[in-house]
Amino acid sequence: MSELLLICRIAGRRAAIPALQVHSVIEMETITPIPQAPDHILGLTALRSQALTVIDTSRALGFDRMTDAAGARAAVVEHDGHVYALVLEETNDVEVALSDPQPLPGGFGDEWHEVARGMSETANGPALVICVEKLIEGRLPEAA
Repeated sequence: MSELLLICRIAGRRAAIPALQVHSVIEMETITPIPQAPDHILGLTALRSQALTVIDTSRALGFDRMTDAAGARAAVVEHDGHVYALVLEETNDVEVALSDPQPLPGGFGDEWHEVARGMSETANGPALVICVEKLIEGRLPEAA
């Protein structure tokens, strides 16, 4: 396996986004809120005259909202013809996956099992490989 992974931190965990899905990593600036948008969508921002939907990755998993996305880094990805900025707690470097994603061991919680393709080993330790599409969708609200 030689997949390249953007290593990052989401909701306090070491995670990875397949590098082939990442157009760029940007520093967040102005975010314009969208009235009545789902809770994990922070709003819109612009990149080279293109609107990006800004996703709070922690909130998309069902955790607390990030305290301040301004100045944070975001991975720019595309899904279904739309461009998104996935706000990350931290971005590191691109690393090579040394293994195919393996099923997650117990103890991670339903939140992670819903968005992770599995766990891959890298030279600097294991990382949760994220399914970008599921992260963009966010957690569905619990039925009453």
